[in-house]
Amino acid sequence: MQDVFNQQLLSFLTESVTPYHAVQAIESRLADANFVVLSESEEWGDLAPGKYYVKRQGSIIGFVVGSESDAGVRMVGAHTDSPCLKVKPIAEVESNGYAQLGAQVYGGVLLAPWFDRDLSVAGQVVYRDEHGQISEVLIDFKKPIATVPSLAIHLDRDVNNKRSINKQKDMVPVLGLAGEQSLDLRAMLKDQIEKQHSHVSVDRVLDYDLSFYDTQPPAIIGLNDDFIAAARLDNLLSCFIGLDALINADTKRHSLLVCNDHEEVGSASATGAQGPFLANVLDRWFKDAINVEVHHSSMISADNAHARHPNYPEKHEPNHTPKINSGVVIKIDTNQRYATTALTSSVFKHFCELAEQPVQEFVTRTDLACGSTIGPITSTNIGVATLDVGVPTFGMHSIRELAGTFDAWSLAQTLKVYLDTRL
Repeated sequence: MQDVFNQQLLSFLTESVTPYHAVQAIESRLADANFVVLSESEEWGDLAPGKYYVKRQGSIIGFVVGSESDAGVRMVGAHTDSPCLKVKPIAEVESNGYAQLGAQVYGGVLLAPWFDRDLSVAGQVVYRDEHGQISEVLIDFKKPIATVPSLAIHLDRDVNNKRSINKQKDMVPVLGLAGEQSLDLRAMLKDQIEKQHSHVSVDRVLDYDLSFYDTQPPAIIGLNDDFIAAARLDNLLSCFIGLDALINADTKRHSLLVCNDHEEVGSASATGAQGPFLANVLDRWFKDAINVEVHHSSMISADNAHARHPNYPEKHEPNHTPKINSGVVIKIDTNQRYATTALTSSVFKHFCELAEQPVQEFVTRTDLACGSTIGPITSTNIGVATLDVGVPTFGMHSIRELAGTFDAWSLAQTLKVYLDTRL
């Protein structure tokens, strides 16, 4: 079972090269599991017991209206976005005989690993067709079309001792040699749309939201296949775990998965956790009973945790040292950077015991800054009791991260118990 789970996870990661593609991959799996799509532009009425989902750009919510449910919804939250390089609005650059695309840095990117990688481009393109209609479509070049080449050590002898990276100057991907005609990104996108979507006729590309990504596929690695190495584990790993749990949840109970975009840049958007998407869905589901339902509900915010690094043990709090393949991590911060409370932590430990899965705890060193998640934001927005957990990970926010082959599967088992069991 664990091996099958991990192979399905690798397939999901391969498909989900941008938040839009992640939503598409989640939607495909929900549809295969007989979830019915709802439109925000239409009235829902009273929802009959069943399985549903709603999309909003790079975010998606899937939920089960239970046939015999008590009050309250068991919710799991994750996010679809990852730190990356995004293509600038006016991106074409020609420098010293080379064609390049200007890039913006999205989120807290660990920049050094982006050098010398085989990069492709994917995302959403908005176009006007031959009838004057404006539509949007997803594209993915798939093959490597760009790279950010390093400067040779011979030209920077101190690079290994005091390297600094200038986001504006150093992070400009190279596409190739400049030709007789200037690079025209919109013409490239028009060709790519018509190549990928033969039924589409593009009059003009109007705009885009495009990301560079590493084309190296995800893999199981390690002497004993201990690790999953992949891009975007933070936080597509949690999206897939929550999806697996929701699809296999007992349809007698109310349950929900929300995967938000824009967590890596603060969540303040129409599709982010600080926006109204989840509250809108819950309001339309429960109507006048919303306050009672939220009072009886709970949320597990699943986002990767820092595993104790063997080369940098001094960076970790001595009594809280999560280890890869030793179970999910409960994330705690007294300053509310995580939403975990003593009560939500205790209840989750109970579910881990019922699922016969191990659990660990994490706090950041007191003298280091602590990250955050959608957990505190969701808890603040809708008032739901919330817990922050995550799979222990190395290299968080790198272009290629590392997690354990046991931990993702283990968390999925606990979430299935959480969604199905009432205390």
